[in-house]
Amino acid sequence: MIAVSETVDAFHFGGFHIVQPKGRGHRAGMDAMLLASMVVGGKPIYVADLGAGAGAAGMAVASRLNDAQVLLVEKSAEMAEYARKGMALPENARIADRLSLLEADVTLKGRERVAAGLADDTFDHVIMNPPFNDGSDRRAPDALKAEAHAMIGDLFEQWIRAAGAILKPGGQMSLIARPESIAAIILACGKRFGGIEVTLIHPREDESAIRVLVSAVKGSRARLAFRSPLFMHPDGSHKFLPFVDDLNNGRKGYGRLGRVAKVA
Repeated sequence: MIAVSETVDAFHFGGFHIVQPKGRGHRAGMDAMLLASMVVGGKPIYVADLGAGAGAAGMAVASRLNDAQVLLVEKSAEMAEYARKGMALPENARIADRLSLLEADVTLKGRERVAAGLADDTFDHVIMNPPFNDGSDRRAPDALKAEAHAMIGDLFEQWIRAAGAILKPGGQMSLIARPESIAAIILACGKRFGGIEVTLIHPREDESAIRVLVSAVKGSRARLAFRSPLFMHPDGSHKFLPFVDDLNNGRKGYGRLGRVAKVA
């Protein structure tokens, strides 16, 4: 019997599919879908998905927003190949012409970053799910998963610096991370970004937050805002609450304050 090394997985009730490794590497799930929900439409938009992996978040944006062009940016050649396979799936024909892929290290600076294909002042929205484990944490035995999860050095500073460079003035950066990273994220935003909005995600009302959604605007001087938390499940259940289920399945977008949007 031949072992299966990859799977084809449906998201948004079959709105798009991704190809990802089986039993190794980072498996895309709700984090990617919530990140994608932070991009809202209403006009043509050019989006960069930094550290795209197999492409789940970026493809989710293209699936929900018909006017979105999305660049998947991935350093790992192996994960980029999974993204490339996903883009070529017949099930993704509806979005394929609005997707592109760039193999590049998002931590590159200046001319090296531009030469790699990430030009200054190019994108309307940058999304990212940076590696969220501290470098001192126990590393996963799977090298591909460890690369996706382990933070080496000050990656928030490096990734947010890159986002600030490639975004157009007034463009939005959105990311998902662990709550304990919020201080590092705000510090990295520095003078590059303002109007920072923070949303804590809790499994249930009586449980501690497990993720944080952060959005910010390049060049804004607006104040920091903490939004109402998102609760994933009702007490005593693993069923998703309706609003979170809508975000997870591409029926709504989680825009900035006053801009929670339905599917375009």
